[in-house]
Amino acid sequence: MVAPPDNDVLWARALHVKHNGSPALSGVSLGVREGEILAVGGPRGSGKTTLLQCLSGQLLPQQGEVWFNSVPVHTMGPLSRERLRRDRFGWIDPAPVLIPELNAWENAALPLMLRGTGRRAAKKTALEWLERLDIGDCARKRPHTLLQAERQRVAIARALVPAPTVLFADEPTAPLHRADRAHVLRTLTTAARSHGITVVLATHDADTAALADRTVSLLDGRRVNTVHLPPVTETEGRAACSLSV
Repeated sequence: MVAPPDNDVLWARALHVKHNGSPALSGVSLGVREGEILAVGGPRGSGKTTLLQCLSGQLLPQQGEVWFNSVPVHTMGPLSRERLRRDRFGWIDPAPVLIPELNAWENAALPLMLRGTGRRAAKKTALEWLERLDIGDCARKRPHTLLQAERQRVAIARALVPAPTVLFADEPTAPLHRADRAHVLRTLTTAARSHGITVVLATHDADTAALADRTVSLLDGRRVNTVHLPPVTETEGRAACSLSV
């Protein structure tokens, strides 16, 4: 094993993962600096979710290494990885998964209460985040009474409430309308920067990726370089049209 760079809070080397015999990741390596917002771009099926699952310890790669703060995640047992995810990581799914028996603030406060935080203190923090996400008036509502966009904001609040070291966000605004998406993403990135949270954001949306400090792109499970073509000038456009006639 090769020790990761000191300034990388997350570091992965030569990750290989197959799902049902088909390659999901093929030799992907990357580092994520402390406090950085990193976007992982690429079309659907390119391996973004699989990469986030490996980095967060949800999935062990068949080959390769994953390090968190110089600790090898890929050699941890299941219980150690579960504690790591509970105590140091946050996760946002593309679609909200909330506990139906709990109201909005209880769902948001759940990570703190699982850590042993008192109900009053956990509620206070949860309510603050629900207010920041413009759903404070939904705090006492059960999930089945909320709109899809409101449920997704509760899920985002739940991920931010415990102030994780690293937040993994897998298409976090997929269920939201464009106006809601912009507000939620601004809240998410502002919170991350103000609290020093490292964010790994999977997205196929260029506007979402533009909010990150840096973007890496995947295609068919491999890292690729994104080529930005120069804009076509009006003269070139006319010439191209005349050639095609």
